[in-house]
Formats: sequence, C-alpha cells, structure tokens
Amino acid sequence: MKEKVLQHRKNGLLVLCLTILAYLCGIALFIYGAVTLEATVTTLGIVSVAVGGLWCCVGWIPLLGLKVLKPQEALVLTLFGKYIGTLKGEGFYAVNPFCVAVNPAAETRLSQSGDVGGQVKKASSSPNNLPRVDRRISLKIMTLNNNRQKINDCLGNPVEIGIAVMWRVVDTAQAVFQVDNFKEYLSLQCDSALRNIVRIYPYDVAPGIDTTGDGIADEGSLRGSSEVVAERIRDEIQQKVADAGLEIIEARITYLAYAPEIAAVMLQRQQASAIIDARKMIVDGAVGMVELALERLAEKQTVDLDEERKAAMVSNLLVVLCGNHDAQPVVNSGSLY
Repeated sequence: MKEKVLQHRKNGLLVLCLTILAYLCGIALFIYGAVTLEATVTTLGIVSVAVGGLWCCVGWIPLLGLKVLKPQEALVLTLFGKYIGTLKGEGFYAVNPFCVAVNPAAETRLSQSGDVGGQVKKASSSPNNLPRVDRRISLKIMTLNNNRQKINDCLGNPVEIGIAVMWRVVDTAQAVFQVDNFKEYLSLQCDSALRNIVRIYPYDVAPGIDTTGDGIADEGSLRGSSEVVAERIRDEIQQKVADAGLEIIEARITYLAYAPEIAAVMLQRQQASAIIDARKMIVDGAVGMVELALERLAEKQTVDLDEERKAAMVSNLLVVLCGNHDAQPVVNSGSLY
C-alpha cells in the first residue's frame, strides 16, 4: 500500500466560520419559530422551531472534521475502515467528519526522541479520566537508543554492545498498514541486525579472520573498524524495514566492552600484550646501542678487546639497558685483566 497525500484540504478556517454562522442562524430560526408559536400556531412557526432545533443538535458534526497539524507531522485517515489518504504538513484542515485517524504506535514509548506529544496525556474533562491518545505521526528524524546486548563475537567471546539509530517515517501508509506497530518492529529489527553483524567480527584484530566475506583474512574488528561495522548495521536494518516505510539515516555504536565475566581476564591479556611489545622495543634499542658502542670503540681504537671481554661488555650493557631498575655500578680500580 502506497501513501496518498490529500491535497487542497487546508480550508479548516472557512469551514469553522461557516459552521459558527450556521449555528447562529439555527438559534435565530429557533427563537423566531418559538415567538411565532406563542402568538399563533402556524406551519411556518412549527417548521422554524423544528429546523432550528435539529440544527442545534447536529450542527456540531462538521467540527469533528477539523484537524490542526504542526510542521513535520502527518495524520493517516480511514473512512469506515478504508484508507482514504494522509494529511501532511502544517495547516488547518477540514476533512470528512466521520474519518478516523489511525496510528497503532501512538502509545508506544521506546528509548527514543521525537515522539509526537511526548507522554500520553490525561484528559481532565473525561468522566473516567481515560488517556487521550495523539494519533499524529512524526516525520522528524528520531533517535532510537537500543538497549545494550550481550553477543558473542566471531571468536566466541561475549561482548556488550549498544547502538543509536537515527530514523524517520517516509511512507505513512506503509508504516501504519504494513506492520502492526512500526516502532516495535524497528526495535526488533535493530536487535536482529546487530546480532547478525557483530557475530562476523572479533572484538580485537585476530589472525585468520575474514570479516568481508571475500575469502581473504583481514584486520577488521569491532574496536578498530567501528565506522565500517556501523555502516553495515545501518544497511542491514534498512533492508529489513524498507517495507515498513522507514528510512534509516545513520547507526552509531554507543557502547562496546567485553562482558563482565571475561573483562578482567581480557584486560590482563591486553596488559601482557602491551608489556611484551614494550619489552621487544627495549631489547631492539639495547642491541642497537651495544652494536654502536662496539663499532665506535673499534673505529677509535680506544681499547683492544678480545671476544671474551666483548661478551662480558655486551652482557653488562644489556643488563643496564634492559633492567627495570637503575643499575648499581661497581668501579674497577685495578687492571682490566
């Protein structure tokens, strides 16, 4: 079902003025007939009282067809169960008073912004104090903050991840009639798409993992390729909600961490990896400094060292350069040999 926008219906002010004028005429006609009947019973008096009284009883019905919309709002209308069109854009509209506005998601409040009317308002004039539901549909860009989920990555490690999805309604007829509740439908599809994409990636870069599906291992990961992951999540959600008249503008990862049960272990693993990398750098630098010292001593011919003395010098320099604490030197006041 495609959206059908009702055009040339912004005549609500004219209908309101004509209805009020007709009411005044009906009241005047009723008073005229009553005065005439007091003097003498005539057909004109009886007709005036009947017509004026009848209009006073049913003349308010056209007022039910007056609709006011603000910018970026829409109203889906049905007449006796048949979809007749959608009102879009700001204005004062006049439609068939028997039309009914339809919005199955009017009372749904997810963790999102942009809902028309905010929370469900209470109608103080209602004898039973029943909630007054706003049936308007927001066409603004809204943000859905999806709940954090615990998902296993491609290596089986449980991670917690949350996303924020920017979306809007582009086809009101599809949103209302194609799915039962387009807000709950969107939330469910976000959960499904998130799980499908996260299971493809490891949390950190891992060897031998193909995240693109081309059969070649790459360096994709949830932590290092967040932009690519978010784009794939957006495309996945868009494919699932296109038939519901929704457009997914953007998806962003708002929270990413290891699950609590393995977070401490993974932190130790990351610390160990960082320590190993640092040690490798220190050793490479120390070896280079030792080589440079031996080369300079040989060039300047400062001292002639045999292989045994060179080995001792290398050992001492490596101990000094690679140690965690400051070395305590021992001064040799005697002969080198």
